[in-house]
Amino acid sequence: MRLTGRTSITRRLTLLFVIASSTVLLALGLVVASSVEKHFEDLDMEVLVSKMDLTRHDLALLKSQDDLTRFGQQLTHSLVGHHGLEVKIIGANQAVIFATPSADFALDLVSASATQNPYRPMLWTMGGRTYRAIAAELPTGVNADVKVFVAVATDIAHHQAYMRSFLQTLWLFVAGAAALTGVLGWAAAKRGLAPLRAMREQTQAVTAQQLSYRLPVESAPLELAELAQSLNEMLARLEEAFRRLSDFSSDIAHELRTPVSNLMTQTQVALSRARNADQYRGILESNAEEFEHMGRMISDMLLLAKAENGLVVPNRETILLAKEVRALFDYYDAVAEEKGLHLTLEGDGEVNADRLMLRRALGNLLSNAVRHSTLGTTLRVNIDTSPDAISIAMQNTGDTIPHEYLERVFDRFFRVDPSRQRSSEGTGLGLAITQSIVVAHGGTISAASIDGVTTFTIKLPRLS
Repeated sequence: MRLTGRTSITRRLTLLFVIASSTVLLALGLVVASSVEKHFEDLDMEVLVSKMDLTRHDLALLKSQDDLTRFGQQLTHSLVGHHGLEVKIIGANQAVIFATPSADFALDLVSASATQNPYRPMLWTMGGRTYRAIAAELPTGVNADVKVFVAVATDIAHHQAYMRSFLQTLWLFVAGAAALTGVLGWAAAKRGLAPLRAMREQTQAVTAQQLSYRLPVESAPLELAELAQSLNEMLARLEEAFRRLSDFSSDIAHELRTPVSNLMTQTQVALSRARNADQYRGILESNAEEFEHMGRMISDMLLLAKAENGLVVPNRETILLAKEVRALFDYYDAVAEEKGLHLTLEGDGEVNADRLMLRRALGNLLSNAVRHSTLGTTLRVNIDTSPDAISIAMQNTGDTIPHEYLERVFDRFFRVDPSRQRSSEGTGLGLAITQSIVVAHGGTISAASIDGVTTFTIKLPRLS
């Protein structure tokens, strides 16, 4: 199935590359432009301040009103060769003492700037041109009370032209860099995500018939190694679950086939000829036993299914283990007496558990122990407490369970002795149910068998 309408990781990474590189280049360009603009301002101020200082010095040398009149000619000679530099001097009576040809600055602007912001650079626009200017109120040597307003400005058209060209070049460079970064970013992302695409292709090989396939973790990049390991663990769990499901399907089909076959055979035999009432009753009684066997099996399978899906939530209460075991001894006393078994109990303890479920688990173990015990032996139940758990060990003497079967005794329908496959004593689900009940209570169960002595041990958390 092809997913549409979603942005790919490659496209996202490419877009991030473009945005990041464009932002960095643009910021760098703006910093450079600001630095260049500041440099131009410093150069202009150096010229303006030097001319303002020269004017201040010349004004201080004036001794009479006539000298002030001739000052304009002297200043004109001083400005020879300074293209774009404009100077305007205004007397106290708003009369223009000196002005270069293009210094058509407004008198109010000059006087206001000289009074409020002396020597502060400002941008003045005049005749379609932009000037950087400073203004100041300077004394003269004629009289201490005679002061003039002086404005010095320089044309910054060439600076502005340079900055426009610079910014244009910057924008073109950023646009080109963004396009180039997009191409390179796409190629890098494409190449960088190649292992992910390879992992996708490898996972496509996993089918219900090939759940044993595993992704190569060693060859995966560091960032994908953990993902590959997690996928392998998931595949292992799926393989185990699928195997158990397949085994269960085979086992349940095998277990149900025999009683169904018996029922069909007996029914067909009964219908083959006319029979009397007693014969029909016998056949129906035999069929009823098969139905009871099938009913127990179906009920047990439902319980196991609920337990494995976390649906068994015990209704916990405080339980005295010794009391429950003695009640089970009373129930199995008749069977034990027939086999000459001696039932013993040692220890006691309290647990927080579901009474009916725990009784069923212990009953399954006791029934199993009684059924497989040698005649005239002792069946022991020992209850031991520790700081964090309570253990219930049930020990009987009988045939030794081979070591390779100890882990399988809790599997569904597993029987150590195949000759008991159709035993009417059980469905082959007792130990599996016991294990599910113990696990539902947060405990564990294990089995050991040495020299004919078999011990099943349940460990449950202590009462908190």
